[in-house]
Amino acid sequence: MTLDDLMYKPGLLAGKRYLVTGGGSGLGRVMSEALLLLGAEVYICGRREPLLEQTAAELMAAHGGRVIPKACDIRHEAQIGTMLDEIWADGGALDGLINNAAGNFVSRTEDLSPRAFDAISSIVFRGSFCMTLDCGKRWLAEGKSASVLSILTTWVWNGSPFTVPSAMSKAGLHAMTQSLAVEWAGRGIRFNAIAPGLFPTEGMSARLNPGGGEHKADRNPMDRNGRMPELANLAAFLMGPGSEYVNGQTIAIDGGQYQATGGNFSRMAEWTDGDWRRARENIAERDAKDRRQRHAND
Repeated sequence: MTLDDLMYKPGLLAGKRYLVTGGGSGLGRVMSEALLLLGAEVYICGRREPLLEQTAAELMAAHGGRVIPKACDIRHEAQIGTMLDEIWADGGALDGLINNAAGNFVSRTEDLSPRAFDAISSIVFRGSFCMTLDCGKRWLAEGKSASVLSILTTWVWNGSPFTVPSAMSKAGLHAMTQSLAVEWAGRGIRFNAIAPGLFPTEGMSARLNPGGGEHKADRNPMDRNGRMPELANLAAFLMGPGSEYVNGQTIAIDGGQYQATGGNFSRMAEWTDGDWRRARENIAERDAKDRRQRHAND
């Protein structure tokens, strides 16, 4: 991505400091790159420290600026507090937070265990809330204006069969966005969310399209997937100056997929037992690969 891919003038976010959870890969990396291109200092956090360091090095080599990797498992509030202490000590208060860290996989709900539910909800729901709360307390104590952006899905409006833990967790963040937009707006902190359609990434495709093949939005009115700069432009708008009166909104960017099809996984009702068995095997293989990457440098 280059400045030509973005809609905004160079230096729009100069002097701003942002934290992107799950910023080492996928949509988090894309949004981090956009903020960096516009002049911001960007902190990226996640569980895979080598990946974060590689991403930070690559982005700075391509664009200059400063990207600071921070290993942090947001399932543990103590790690959140330690990381935010380090960030505040490194240059003062953040100007914004992007709650992007997530986990998801397709499964028949009757096949889930409480542990499987926790694997998703502890990151998406509880972890994002704890991150928001810790940042929020610091901003409120300092009288600091800030912006929080959460990455959701269109399932917050209609649910999604076969991804129930994610649908429940994302719906919780949708409610947090609406609630805190009212509670904290008068104190300078605003909340918005993006509900992306299909913007394929390697990790997402492995878990949400485990049958393999091209992961393409089915019956999308625009007959295509999303393009990463399109998402980056929306995120930069919501985080930057000029959008201060946008508050409490969840904005879909999906080419009209939600209106056309509901935008969820209801089509998987047609899957056979064999389809689900193959999906479980493919997801387990991807999970094992991720575990090996996380522990490679332990």
